[in-house]
Amino acid sequence: MSRSPGHRRTTVLCATAALVAGLGIVPAAAQGAAGADRAPAKTPLAVGRGGAVSSVDADASAAGIEVLKGGGNAVDAAVATAAALGVTEPYSGGIGGGGYFVYYNAKARKVFTIDGRERAPLSAGKDLFVEKGQAIPFDEAMTSGRSVGVPGAPATWDAALRSWGSRSLGQVLKPAERLARKGFTVDETFRQQTADNEKRFRDFPATARLYLPGGKLPAVGATLRNPDLARTYELVGKRGVGAMYGGELGRDVVRTVRKPPVAPGTHRVVRSGDLTDRDLRAYAVKRPGPTHTTYRGLDVYGMGPSASGGIAVAEALNILGRSDLRKLDQKTYLHRYLEASRIAFADRNRWIGDPAQEKVPTAALTSKRFADSRACLIKDSRALTSPLAPGDPLHPKPCATTGRSAPTPYEGQQTTHMTVADKWGNVVAYTFTIEQTGGSGITVPGRGFLLNNELTDFSFTPVTPGVHDPNLPGPGKRPRSSISPTVVLDHGRLKFALGSPGGATIITTVLQTLLNHVDRGMPLVDAIAAPRASQRNGATTDVERALWDSEVRGQLEAKGHAFKLNPSFIGAATGVERLPDGRWLAAAEKVRRGGGSAMVVRPGR
Repeated sequence: MSRSPGHRRTTVLCATAALVAGLGIVPAAAQGAAGADRAPAKTPLAVGRGGAVSSVDADASAAGIEVLKGGGNAVDAAVATAAALGVTEPYSGGIGGGGYFVYYNAKARKVFTIDGRERAPLSAGKDLFVEKGQAIPFDEAMTSGRSVGVPGAPATWDAALRSWGSRSLGQVLKPAERLARKGFTVDETFRQQTADNEKRFRDFPATARLYLPGGKLPAVGATLRNPDLARTYELVGKRGVGAMYGGELGRDVVRTVRKPPVAPGTHRVVRSGDLTDRDLRAYAVKRPGPTHTTYRGLDVYGMGPSASGGIAVAEALNILGRSDLRKLDQKTYLHRYLEASRIAFADRNRWIGDPAQEKVPTAALTSKRFADSRACLIKDSRALTSPLAPGDPLHPKPCATTGRSAPTPYEGQQTTHMTVADKWGNVVAYTFTIEQTGGSGITVPGRGFLLNNELTDFSFTPVTPGVHDPNLPGPGKRPRSSISPTVVLDHGRLKFALGSPGGATIITTVLQTLLNHVDRGMPLVDAIAAPRASQRNGATTDVERALWDSEVRGQLEAKGHAFKLNPSFIGAATGVERLPDGRWLAAAEKVRRGGGSAMVVRPGR
């Protein structure tokens, strides 16, 4: 999820009577007396030298910049930024979740990836979310111990630092630890997200104590502290990630999952999970090779399975690369983009799952040959009909489909993304999540973080009866993700990198932003800000208000497209670009969800 904090400030708190019931809230009126230190003002664009950070949150971006200024590299700063987002964006990501880490090494001119996706318990079977022959209602599955996968974030941070970092985990966690103790300012979005979750948060005492202090919604302008999370970061910094994967922190996670601590008198059905200490000890990140394709002379790298984003973006680019999009009118350009997205999702849904348990034909799906066999389906005169059946990447035939269609299942949209660069030219694009807004809704008592509900990213039952679904649950399996951190190189040198939250819309947001920048010539910040449409092999295409109200919608409807207005926004991207003179450009959202926070170490020329 992306939530922007407005003009959030990090507040230095005194031990005063302003604390409400010792629960970590300081009223807005007391902040001035507390000696608040303002975070740098939020801006969607920053240009300068020494490195760059772009995230959805000013405090988090500032944490990354602090590490860069102290001599750390992009990996160090990315972990620091992620940990800080766990404080200020706790409903989006944190130490109780997981994600995908893409790293460009400037010296080697190579791209590396870490799959830090959560795993199902080793006891999980394909009927994990089935009872009495019926799928469990999504809301019941989401708010339960059963939805919690083994957290991958701590292992990702540790693996990245050990491989490419220059600082210890304890060092880079310090800014987030300090932020958790001193607090951040509650904004309207944070309050609204809390309000949206109020009923289920009240059912879990540890969650209510943290996010409903004194039994009330936190006020806009108040300062929210999380001393439990500060102590958790301190513990992990001192003892390492073994504290999670076999230590006392992990034991608390297991205890919470197996017997979710609900409030007395709660009427909500809260199922327990089957997570064990063995599941935590068995967890390890994966290091798959990145996906790769070429587009307009550029090399585009993404995240491979268990993520589907790298494959889907590559396939769509391969389809679109057969024609010149630069000179097309807006109607034809958007038509082709939507059709390429439709086709890529048809293939993604059928073929992609966890490669440890599924045969995923990554090379075939990202091949130009397969794209050619699919591109001929696109006709400028009319739209295709969804759900479209998939193609066969192993035996591609022109314009052919195979088998029955597999519609795109629901995927939670609450994730966060950061893009980081350093003075040496190294870059990180890192997207991580706890899945739904507020994850499972269950906070680990005394630890200050929410547990994920990532296992609901599995298909509960086969999407199409009788057709193999590669995304059914399995023992130790990683659920499929749409996360799409992307790095683009020009003859081995970093051109730009980007990513976005947004569930299944992540793929279309990254694809559309890339096309806007490369083909339509938009500056990166404008490519991010441009109105979005998201076609995911569905009967309708989601569009934002600006496209809904435009004349191009009617022109596309005349071709057979059908649209559905997204009531808020689609995605919330961030990116960095290396300018020809060696400066960094950091870009974030201008408006979506309050705007993002782009920063550089030394602004200006």
